[in-house]
Amino acid sequence: MAYDHDAEDILKPLVFRLHESVPEAVREVLLERGWSEFDEQEQDEADWNLYWQNSPFRMTDHCSIKPWQRLNHYPETVRITRKDYLARHLKRMKGIYGPSLYEFSPVAFIMPNDYVKFIAEYTKERQSQGRKPSYWICKPVDLSRGRGILIFQDIKDFVYDCMVIVQKYISNPLLISGYKWDLRLYVCVTSFCPLTIYTYEEGLVRFATEKFDLGSLDNVYAHLTNTSINKFGASYKKNKEGIGRGCKWTFSKFRSYLRSQEVDDLLLWQRINNIVMLTLLAITPSVPLTSNCFELFGFDILIDDTFKPWLLEVNCSPALRLDCSIDTIVKKRLLHDIIELLNYKQTDTLRENKEALTKASYARRTHIPLTTQGENATDDAPDFLASRQESECTATSAVQSLLEVAGGSFKKEAIDMGKMARTHPRKTLTSQLRERMNRPKTSSQSKATSKSKQLPGARHPAHASVQVTHWLPAAELCNYKLTIPPYFLSTKDRRPFPRVGDFVLIFPFNDAALEASRNGIDVKSIIQEIHKLMNKQLPPGQQKVKKRKDYLTFR
Repeated sequence: MAYDHDAEDILKPLVFRLHESVPEAVREVLLERGWSEFDEQEQDEADWNLYWQNSPFRMTDHCSIKPWQRLNHYPETVRITRKDYLARHLKRMKGIYGPSLYEFSPVAFIMPNDYVKFIAEYTKERQSQGRKPSYWICKPVDLSRGRGILIFQDIKDFVYDCMVIVQKYISNPLLISGYKWDLRLYVCVTSFCPLTIYTYEEGLVRFATEKFDLGSLDNVYAHLTNTSINKFGASYKKNKEGIGRGCKWTFSKFRSYLRSQEVDDLLLWQRINNIVMLTLLAITPSVPLTSNCFELFGFDILIDDTFKPWLLEVNCSPALRLDCSIDTIVKKRLLHDIIELLNYKQTDTLRENKEALTKASYARRTHIPLTTQGENATDDAPDFLASRQESECTATSAVQSLLEVAGGSFKKEAIDMGKMARTHPRKTLTSQLRERMNRPKTSSQSKATSKSKQLPGARHPAHASVQVTHWLPAAELCNYKLTIPPYFLSTKDRRPFPRVGDFVLIFPFNDAALEASRNGIDVKSIIQEIHKLMNKQLPPGQQKVKKRKDYLTFR
């Protein structure tokens, strides 16, 4: 017999759950939308719709997700949000698909492992006749907000005391009224399989607060665009020529400025979208299968004086603090549109499965044990042999269930991959222990190590490494099935929404890309489609710039 919900059940508000470190703006927006905050003392453990935190979620959080719930992180996205991981993945993709596609990030050296390679490259450039002197930038791999960054030209100034990444410093940035700037582009991934990427039309242009000058490499207010640094500069509140007060513009103002300078910015945004897609493709095959997640990334893009966009880094949990009026305009609207993108339905307010409550959920609510001593205990107990057989299954089951959810056909290639997986040996206790020993240290272990051992020549304090989130072991991963229908697909045509608020769908961009994404992520086919897309785009070099005094302006 169907359960009839009364009016009070239907009108229940959606519930959000926030970690203590989440910016207040998230709470403000959700309360403005009529949501209520989760109360651990009064509500059931699963009685929430959105869980938002800055750090990755645990494996158990992903495994126990309910149809009415959303998590604001996918597992393992640290693969592109930590600078050294990003460099390795882009280097790998460049080696596979060629440098013409992946030339949007400067060559990187990860220290201390690549120290010899860096010295060889540095020496080669110093000895080259007629070449302009190169500048280098050094960044700690796991820090944000401009902390620990060093720009240098002479090797004797290069000092580091933690794992860092060294890249060629882009010494010819496109300047506006003599000031350096970059773009903070917001990107939301609602699914990694099928890959579904949205970019936000509004965003932030972040300015340095002193004029660009290669003669003063130690002046952070001239070379770094981080608001967390520039808001303490002497010129931050001054009315700067061509820029105004503060250190931010909106994308809307930036587009108006470009058009006032008779610059067609269409090609620029197309090339930036290509960077986003190619970067996310580097990790898409390795992101575990998960339901009801989304990930908001902050892509930092620098434009040089040839109008070429460069990827500087990708940020996980981009800053949502409201430091100025520009932040309020952009970030509050961004948060509202994210909630719209999550596509909650009226039934999600009920926060319960449509079918009858399972025995497990009923026991949890009424505090009745699942099994009792007696004749029924054996019937209720799980079949140990069946559990063992499930744990020894191949990756085929996970792939097949995913394809069913995505609406694709189970192709022969996926079956062949499953057969290949069977040839791998089972994990022994020894191999599991070895794998555990090789995992990155936890934050507490890193702190203990940094106290006992520091590199010589320390200038900055040692920084603890970010702990990498490890997903399910192989046996559990193949067990995981996506049984929850995707929230990000339209009920009409089972395709992603082309636009939600200011979020615009950039992938999939055609039917071929959609098919290649939903059927087990065929990266090679997607790369071929991106090649075709880029060939249709306008050739570079149509934007004209000219030098005026010590900086560049648009003609």
